[in-house]
Amino acid sequence: MLKAAILDDEIRGSKLLAHKLDIFEDELQVVGIFDEPAKALDAIIGLNIDVLFLDVEMPGMNGFQFLERLGTFNFEVIFTTAYDSYTLDALRISAVDYLLKPVDQEDLQTAITRLRKRVAEKLMYKTIKSTKKSSNRLALPTAEGVYLVEKSNILRVEAMSNYSVFLLIDAKKIVVSKTLKDYENVLDDEHFMRINRSVIINLDYVVKYRKGDGGTLELSDGSEIEVSPQKKDLLLQRLF
Repeated sequence: MLKAAILDDEIRGSKLLAHKLDIFEDELQVVGIFDEPAKALDAIIGLNIDVLFLDVEMPGMNGFQFLERLGTFNFEVIFTTAYDSYTLDALRISAVDYLLKPVDQEDLQTAITRLRKRVAEKLMYKTIKSTKKSSNRLALPTAEGVYLVEKSNILRVEAMSNYSVFLLIDAKKIVVSKTLKDYENVLDDEHFMRINRSVIINLDYVVKYRKGDGGTLELSDGSEIEVSPQKKDLLLQRLF
C-alpha cells in the first residue's frame, strides 16, 4: 500500500484531490493533508510517505522552496498547480508528473501508473543493491517482481533470444530480460561454467560426461547438453 500526502494552501482543492484518489484506495492511502508549508515540513517526514502531491503557488513558500527547505527526501513528487509555467522546474527535480488543476481523472490515472512504476524500480534497485552484499544470492528482476535465488539452487541458465531462463533444482523456471552474457560475469565462480553459446551450467549437478567432439553432459535432472569443442578441455579440467 502506497502512502500519500497532499500539500495545498487551498483546503478545498486538497479534499477534492483526495476524493479523486479514492478510486485507487486498494493501492494508495492519503495519510496527511496540509495547507501550510511551514507546518508540513516536520510532519511530512514523520509520515514516511511514498508520494507528495504538492501545489506550486502557495503564500510564504512555494512548492519548490518547500522541497529546498526539506533538504533530502525519499518520497516521489507529483505537482498540482493551476499554472503550466513550471514544467521545466518540475523536470529538474525528477517529479513523477505535473498535473494542472482542476485535475483530470485520466491524467491522475497516468500519474499513478508512473508513480507505481517509479516506486517498483526503486524497490528493485534497493533489493538488487542489498543482495550484492551476499555472494550466495542472486536477484532476478522479472515482469512479476524480483526473485531472490540461492546460487546453489541454480541448475542451469539457458539463452532465449535476449532473455535468460533460469532453471532451478526444484524445476522452477524464471525468465529474466537480460542476456546470457550478463549472467556469465555474475556467475563467474568455481561452480558455474558456460559450456556452449546457449547454456551456463552448475558444475555441482553434472552426473555424467559422454565423449565426443565436444562431448555431452548429463545433469541431475536428466537433461543432456552438448559441450562446445572450444570449451571441452577447460570443462574436463574443472570436472576432474
